[in-house]
Amino acid sequence: MKILGILAFAIALLLSVMVHEFGHYITAKRFDMKVTEFFLGFGRRIWSFKRGETEFGIKAIPAGGYCRIEGMTPRDEMPIGEESRAFFGATTTRKLIVLGAGSFAHFLIGFLIIFMIFFGVGVNALLSDVSEVAPNSAAAAAGFQPGDKITAIDGREVTDWYIDAKAIANSDGKELTFTVLRDGEEISIVAAPTYLSSEKRYMLGVVTKIGIKREGFFTSISESGRATMVLTRESAKALIALPTKVPQLIRQTFGGEARDPNGLVGVVGAAGVSADVISSSKLNSTQRLGTFLLLIASLNIFVGLFNLLPLLPLDGGHMAVAIADEIRAFFARLRSKPRPAGIDVNVLTPITMTVFALLAVLTAILLIADIFNPVSLNL
Repeated sequence: MKILGILAFAIALLLSVMVHEFGHYITAKRFDMKVTEFFLGFGRRIWSFKRGETEFGIKAIPAGGYCRIEGMTPRDEMPIGEESRAFFGATTTRKLIVLGAGSFAHFLIGFLIIFMIFFGVGVNALLSDVSEVAPNSAAAAAGFQPGDKITAIDGREVTDWYIDAKAIANSDGKELTFTVLRDGEEISIVAAPTYLSSEKRYMLGVVTKIGIKREGFFTSISESGRATMVLTRESAKALIALPTKVPQLIRQTFGGEARDPNGLVGVVGAAGVSADVISSSKLNSTQRLGTFLLLIASLNIFVGLFNLLPLLPLDGGHMAVAIADEIRAFFARLRSKPRPAGIDVNVLTPITMTVFALLAVLTAILLIADIFNPVSLNL
């Protein structure tokens, strides 16, 4: 089962990379930029085919992918007659759309996966199915029985028991009419909740089941949007805290400290966590699938946000350069001067290489930590 979890994670990761690059590809083609390559992986070409001017294929090292858009810098030579199709010559708005499309694709994947959880897989929720009736309680006196399903309170349909059951706590002891489904028949039960000083609220005296609940289409959309925003906010907090987590990671990697499940984790570690989820005996099949999908959704949202950081060679770094170009052009217009030449990212190569080196070192440390001191969720 662990092998299945690792394979599932690898496939999900590669599909995410493909969708990211497809975001760049489709927007670049929409603006008539010249796209010559769309590959999954790096290194030696294993298989490819050509459609129009673009070669699609797979390369030997499955460590990402790329979409080659011609004319990324003013030094890049374009075929004669196609100079206008260079990325560098596009408007700032079009550059930002093309560059941001990859991260947008990650957010979209995250949203769709979360929607799949709410609408298709289902989530653990408090149901209105009665599993126990407390003796000497209002429910027992009124005639509630285990197996009853509460479908309405005072004529108001129960759609979310966690929320709808608050009518009991807010009843002030007044009688409520419960519509109950029992053995396929609908009956009405009138009961007056009693105040329990130990709980400091009015209670009916029933214990309801916890089970899998699937939401309706529109509710799933709303809940997915809300969950995506929460994950985005948490990812932003994690990115802000990232520099403070690095010393902790070093101690955990080389000092023998236990790994923090909420700390930094690399691709190998994420694959290991996915394997633990898929093979867990503490979760049922629905919970395993839902948890795995949530991990993939969270990963996509984090990667999408990380990719927007204003650092070269990330897309966010290229977006920052495009925005800086537009700011320089704005001030030139204020001074009635011609638009200055765009910033050549080649002159920023030292910065790019520094960031790349730091990311490479962090990746290496994460790899060592994930292999020799892996994260455990105790599933």
